[in-house]
Amino acid sequence: MAETAHPDLHHLLDELREIYTAMADFGSAKLAAKPPILDSSMSLGGDSQEEFHSHQDAVQGLRALREAVKRDMDALDKFLSDPECSSKPPLSTNAPYLISVWNEVLNAPPPIVTIWRTFAEVPQLSRVTKCGSRKPPGVKVDVVADGGKRWIRVNTMKNSRLLAEFREIDSYLTDSEDDHSDEEARPSLALKEFDNSILRMGRSLLGAARRNALAASGVIPSVTLRLTRLDPSPSNPREYDARIAKTIQVIRDMGIDIELGERSLDHISQVPSTLPRRLEPTIRVNLDLSILIALVSDITHSPLPTSPVEAEARYVPSSQNREWKRKRTDATKSPNREADEALRWEDGVGEHSRALANQALQEMSRGLLHELRDRLAAASSSQLQGVEFWTTSEARDRCLRIVLSKIGGPNERRRVAALFHGKAMSVSEAEDAYWASSRYPRAFLPLFPIRIFESQMPPQSLQPPRFSETGRILSPFFPLLVRTCRDILAQETPSSLDAPPPTLPAPQMRNALSIGGGHDASDPHATPEESETIERAAVTKANPRLTAHTVQSMLWGAARGWTTLTANKSSVKAILRDIRGAEGGYGWFDESQVETRRGNGTGEAIVEAAAFWVVDPRSLAEGMRSDYEK
Repeated sequence: MAETAHPDLHHLLDELREIYTAMADFGSAKLAAKPPILDSSMSLGGDSQEEFHSHQDAVQGLRALREAVKRDMDALDKFLSDPECSSKPPLSTNAPYLISVWNEVLNAPPPIVTIWRTFAEVPQLSRVTKCGSRKPPGVKVDVVADGGKRWIRVNTMKNSRLLAEFREIDSYLTDSEDDHSDEEARPSLALKEFDNSILRMGRSLLGAARRNALAASGVIPSVTLRLTRLDPSPSNPREYDARIAKTIQVIRDMGIDIELGERSLDHISQVPSTLPRRLEPTIRVNLDLSILIALVSDITHSPLPTSPVEAEARYVPSSQNREWKRKRTDATKSPNREADEALRWEDGVGEHSRALANQALQEMSRGLLHELRDRLAAASSSQLQGVEFWTTSEARDRCLRIVLSKIGGPNERRRVAALFHGKAMSVSEAEDAYWASSRYPRAFLPLFPIRIFESQMPPQSLQPPRFSETGRILSPFFPLLVRTCRDILAQETPSSLDAPPPTLPAPQMRNALSIGGGHDASDPHATPEESETIERAAVTKANPRLTAHTVQSMLWGAARGWTTLTANKSSVKAILRDIRGAEGGYGWFDESQVETRRGNGTGEAIVEAAAFWVVDPRSLAEGMRSDYEK
């Protein structure tokens, strides 16, 4: 590499290398807002997962900035490694802009919400774009900081470029004066008022800020414009024009904070120290479909295996049961496909058995109902005073249909029918039926009654409260979640949202409520209603990883300001991606407004209500037990 050629490019390359390395270590909780997700899921080694709080999830745009730095770094390295580069003109590079953006990231008031966010130029009906659709043009913001309250835009325009704009404007003015006496002259291109590209950028930024007030507080973001290479008082008189200073003053008069020149690395602000955060569930908990299934699962209630070997052996179907199910499956296949289908069936059974064994191992490490009780007791009282469980009517109906019609074993069917007993029995009788044969004592959790939200969709007027039931301020994540869920559901047809799932035949409920009773869904003597295929939930148009009933459940919890308990990790990840795409981040509030509490030997911590509470799934497993008899 010719060290003497293009020294400025060598300097830029060195800076790019430094910041590329620094980006790998960037992203502490002090700099980036995290979604309020209480993650109680466990790895097989017994460790809690942190996948919802990863650095890349928290700071949207960092990866794109790092990739852009890598591209320019590689291009510069390739150019400067060429022995003939000294005879070539300097390579055009975006490095000055990238370095300036990175310096703003380091100096911006935390938390950083987004890097490189584009806001729509005109109001949009939905912030969540339909899957596969093209995003509308917008206004670019380089850094969204201070929890969304400050927008920072970097502009690397030089005096020479703005002077070229002025010369073009002057030429229009001259042409207009020359043609003024010509009655047939065409309309003039001369500007009626002082304007240029910098002023237009400022107006666009202010307009976008007004259209994108913070969801929780309604605060309009302030705008900072850093002009790294524009100098109103240059040393070279040929680069001077009074209109440069006028441009800067007009921008300031608009209400935009103007900063001139490159930010010195010597003046990078220090990140203030913050208290650790502790998430707690609200005492009213919204249950989604995955949790309703877990509450009736054989894995949740059966005596624990004594060893991993016993856990693996428990959920291997008996040879008699496997042979019966294989014959039933083969009866629907053509002879020439029988061998392949049999192999695939065996593979599927083995994979399902391993998944159930893994869930049993997780239950051995930390029982689901123990986890729920301990967390809720810490948020309320040892007697769980005020704790309530809610769910949507569709989640209830789908749960009943899945357990009673197809998959559940006798005890699982009895439990689900007891949970949603209606007028079939008293609450006391339903509790007896639910806890019968469980390893837990009666009323270990105050599950009765599970309350049902009054409609499929909450009314538009229902918005998250500012405080939880226990008086703690709620995170701005709640209104962002509400807005994103409503945007997703707004793209669905009303009929698909309002149509309830098919109701269950009354005999199935009566049979299931008989302890140990009920038909097996795969019994050849089962009724047509029992053996029919369960209709799959329709995915949303905005995100094929989300179903409408899942988003409705999330919406109800967020709109009430309650924690949504779920075992559906993939849906939580999917909605987080949509929130980041639509809102640019997860929201933030001042720690001074948040309650602090001293933990057991851990010092003070910020106590925050969780919007989601994620646990490991517990599938319907009774029919897969090795000791199961039809």
